[in-house]
Amino acid sequence: MSRLSNISSNPTLQTFAQGAAQSSVKMVAGFLAPTAPVPVATGRFKKYTDKNRYRVPNTRRTLNGRATRIGFDATDALYNCAPNALDFPIDNLESLTDAQLMNMARYGATLLADAASLAHEVEVIDAAVAALTGGGVNINFADDAVDPVKEIDAIIKAVILAAKNGAPVKVLIGAGAWLAIKNNAKVKARVVAGKQGGLVNVSLEEFASLLFGNPQVQLTTVVKDIAAEGLAENMAFVLDLKVIVFASNDTPNTMDPSFMKTFRLDGQWMVPGSYVAEDGRGEVLKMDWSEEIQITNAAAAKLINVQ
Repeated sequence: MSRLSNISSNPTLQTFAQGAAQSSVKMVAGFLAPTAPVPVATGRFKKYTDKNRYRVPNTRRTLNGRATRIGFDATDALYNCAPNALDFPIDNLESLTDAQLMNMARYGATLLADAASLAHEVEVIDAAVAALTGGGVNINFADDAVDPVKEIDAIIKAVILAAKNGAPVKVLIGAGAWLAIKNNAKVKARVVAGKQGGLVNVSLEEFASLLFGNPQVQLTTVVKDIAAEGLAENMAFVLDLKVIVFASNDTPNTMDPSFMKTFRLDGQWMVPGSYVAEDGRGEVLKMDWSEEIQITNAAAAKLINVQ
């Protein structure tokens, strides 16, 4: 067994890699599609639709009667956590001490975890927008005659009813949408009303406090290059002029009615390993994991297109 193989199988590095993966999860991905740990790579989950609605179970049991059974059947949807992997080559292993090699492996694990999380962040946002685009509503928050608080309140109420108390409601705001909201005259007037005169800069926390139920509100400034291969880069905000109001549990499972989730194999997120490089001049630290993003309750979210 090679030195890097010994290091990659070391429980210290395995624990570090798991921690690096969890701590590097980007804010929006963990907010919009939090991790739902699963015991096996393929299994059943509840996908809520108009025909398969979320219902609070009856926990009462009569004397000698049977309890309500919670589980899955052949009509439930299937998740399939697809394999993912990233590699980090390490050259000149013979020049490194065992301590240096462990430090190099930790360094590589951190880089791979960060890169994986960024890719996941963009994928989550894209999946959410694709699922909701057909039913989005258009609202001009830049128009001072429009009250963003009133408009979003109505949508929050609708999402709460759709989620049936199964998950708290949250709000994700794109960069362009936030600029329109924070500079809207009616929003600023609401904030000023609780302060001593003068100019006001509306914060996310203040805006959240104005909304129905004081939901968790987050802003995303994630960007990506939308130019075709070979053309000059064209950086754009992934969400930009959009707002997503959605229901989501912080720690979802395969049954709760959250809008979307990331299914991941429990305890096997970013598992370290190694192999010899193709040219034989070094070894490669590899990280493997399995996951799948799923829209589990499309009715429990609404998309606002900001005009």
